[in-house]
Amino acid sequence: MTRHAKNCTAGAVYTYHEKKKDTHTSGYGSQSIRLGKDSIKEFDCCCLTLQPCRNPVITPDGYLFDKEAILEYIIHKKREMARQLKEYERQKNRFVKEKVELQKAEQESRLQKFVEKQGVTVGKFLDKKDEPEPSTSNGTTESTSISNMVDTKKKELPSFWIPALTPAAKETELKKPDEKVRCPMSGKPIKLKDLIEVKFTPIKDDGKKSLITKSARYVCAVTNDVLGNSVPCAVLKTSGTVVTVECVEKLIRKDMLDPINGKKLTEKDIIHLQRGATGFSGSGLKLDAKKDGPTMN
Repeated sequence: MTRHAKNCTAGAVYTYHEKKKDTHTSGYGSQSIRLGKDSIKEFDCCCLTLQPCRNPVITPDGYLFDKEAILEYIIHKKREMARQLKEYERQKNRFVKEKVELQKAEQESRLQKFVEKQGVTVGKFLDKKDEPEPSTSNGTTESTSISNMVDTKKKELPSFWIPALTPAAKETELKKPDEKVRCPMSGKPIKLKDLIEVKFTPIKDDGKKSLITKSARYVCAVTNDVLGNSVPCAVLKTSGTVVTVECVEKLIRKDMLDPINGKKLTEKDIIHLQRGATGFSGSGLKLDAKKDGPTMN
């Protein structure tokens, strides 16, 4: 008997390896892969530029931004909202003007129909004053209308081949724009006064390497533990320093005092730093990327 191998095609069983290989080659079926380190943002990088922050600031929800990048984002959004608001007001005024014109045209049309109807009624009354109405054998009056619906107005359908009566394609109606600048990560309203300056404690080294090439850049301000994506961190709002969550739970929560300046802390003053969140992945949340493809049931 021949020795079995991974690429053996004489077997009666469709193995998992063959199925996975065919899926990768043909793109048939669902494919999944675990995201690597290159696909995850570092905890100290800006959520917009994905680069180490020069002047880091944090939102009350724990998202870190570079001050320059978030200011440019807020200014851009305000300009965009002002432009959209002008377009919305222009469209609103145009709709009001069209509505007034339609009401005026409808009123004139009703007046014209009323005048024509009154003239026709008076003419018929004068012409057929002495003529007897046609009657049936039963003595009832016979209607001159060819419609089977007596005493009803016929539907006047427009001709579809006349260009003036064909429906026109209207432009897309704009909705009223949101007047609040929202955080690009959480979607909540964001204001410049709500941003808190963050002070990272740099690691002690020779200082010859650039900041972006260092694998370990910062440490905890209290315990000197090296910070990274695998270490949950928190920012103290009173001083802006970054410490580990373990330090908060074991040391700071006992007295609720900031170890840097000695100020009193509350629960709102301890902001958990969101780590590794980008538009494609989230550290500690979901590291498996899956793409659904066509399958046979």
